[in-house]
Formats: sequence, structure tokens, C-alpha cells
Amino acid sequence: MEARESAVDKSLPAVWSQTIEDFLGHLAIERRLSPRTIGTYRQQLTDVARALVQAEASDWPSVRKDQVRAVITQAHRRGLAPRSLALMLAAVRSLYRWLRETRHPDLINPAQSIKPPKLGKRLPAVLDADAVTRLVEIPQDEQLSTRDRALLELFYSSGLRLSEVAGLRWGELDLDDGSVRVLGKGAKTRIVPVGSKALEALRALAAEHGSAATQPVFGNGRGGALSPRGIQARVKHWAEKQGIWQRVHPHLLRHSFASHLLESSGDLRAVQELLGHADIGTTQVYTHLNFQHLAEVYDRAHPRAKRR
Repeated sequence: MEARESAVDKSLPAVWSQTIEDFLGHLAIERRLSPRTIGTYRQQLTDVARALVQAEASDWPSVRKDQVRAVITQAHRRGLAPRSLALMLAAVRSLYRWLRETRHPDLINPAQSIKPPKLGKRLPAVLDADAVTRLVEIPQDEQLSTRDRALLELFYSSGLRLSEVAGLRWGELDLDDGSVRVLGKGAKTRIVPVGSKALEALRALAAEHGSAATQPVFGNGRGGALSPRGIQARVKHWAEKQGIWQRVHPHLLRHSFASHLLESSGDLRAVQELLGHADIGTTQVYTHLNFQHLAEVYDRAHPRAKRR
């Protein structure tokens, strides 16, 4: 309790700041949220409390819906991003739910029905086909080149998630059939094709290091599997070495796989199955990427489509 009281914001009246600290204590002890997340909650709730004090609200239970809406509107006018506003509202709703459960059973949550400004649809970045080719065709002049080429080829060949690649064992690969069996989100298993270039790289890796069924495909040199962070580091290493200016990471290769496949096939349902998306709505973001590409081609090629 002493540690929490020492963190109380002295610039706020105690009826506001102590409630925030009590709520944060609940998040830390009962919900076991990380210190970083709790710090974000503290900052958001403190900002809201300061604005409510300026609006002459007396304490948290007395706040009205119109006052919360005014705080969000002011923050929006100051340039706070929609995503940050959504997080701020979520923190306020969570505080009021806790107050209702622990102190004020008849309290009406003034933030409950307030909606933040709509988030803009942010399209995932992708590498173009030439950049992908440059990335995966790494020179075989380093000790780890065989492993790393197989790693990069598999990411782009099959659109796998980082967690799926990190946990992969040789017994889950069928190099004759050209497929890989992975355990994805929701503990769902799917079988995905592996392209010829990736199969070639994986066969070279198997010849160099062995391919016992329980052995990790991508080893760390100490008998264990290369960690997710280790995989990310190797992808970044090769992107920089191959002179690719974009920030390259495993999920970027998954996005590139999906976008290029949809661009070539137009089969959204097949891309959904290959990516292991439960909801086709998640996959539909790649249709926006595809149209963006078509629009760029149209603008470049059509004599009456030049835009200013």
C-alpha cells in the first residue's frame, strides 16, 4: 500500500488520484498486468481526471456522460490519434466497471456508450517481388547461410507466422509431398504447400544438419530451436545486408506472401485457408492492397488516367 500511495499524483485532488492508484493496484494484483501497461493506464486516467477537474466535476462517481464526451472531443482536437482515444476510453470504462463492482453498485458508467473517432484502415506494408527475391537469394558465404536461406524461403513460400516457424520440427515437413503441417492460432492445424525454392533450401539444410523427426528445423547451434527473437534478428540482418531499405520482419514476409498470391490468383478464400484466418474479413485487407496495386498500374499506363 505504501508503494502505491507514494505514486499518487499530487497535482490532482486526492479524491481523483487515490481512486486511480487503488484501481491500478487492482490491475497489478488481481489482473497481473505488466508495469508498462499499468503505466499507460495511469497516464491516460490522469489526463482524463485533469480535464474533468477543469470541467468542475467533483469526483469520479459524479462525472456525467457529456463531460466524458467533451474530454474525448478536446483530446481529438489537440491531435490525439483515434487509436489513442480508443485506449483512453477503454481505460475510463474499465475504471468505472471496477468502481461499480467494488464501491458504487448503482453507478452508471458515463463512458459506456461513447464511441471514439473511427480508426483509419491501416494497410499492412509489403515487399515487392524484386525485393523479396533479393532478400531470399542470400550468398552462401557465411556459416549460417544455409539455415537462414531456408528460413527466409519458407516464410515467403508458405506465409507462416513467426510462432509457427519457431516451433517447427522436421517431422512436420514433407519434403517429398512439398507441404508443411503447422499448429496455428486457436490450436488449429493446417497443411500448407511449400514452394520449390523453399524445398530446395530445406533439403540443403537437412543434408547439412540432419532431419530427425523431433529435431527443430531451425536450430540455434546448441541443440535447441532458434528463438522467435533470434529469427527476427536473422531476418533483419539479411535485409540490411541485402540493401533493402524497408524495415523487414517475419510478418512482413507473411503479408507479402498473401498480397502476391492474391494478386496472381484472385482467390481470396484460398488465401484465407493458407494464412489460417478464422474470419475471411481478416484476409480482405489484402484485397485493398491488390486494388491499390491495380490503381497504380492504371494511373501509370492509361493515357487518360493521369492524376495531379
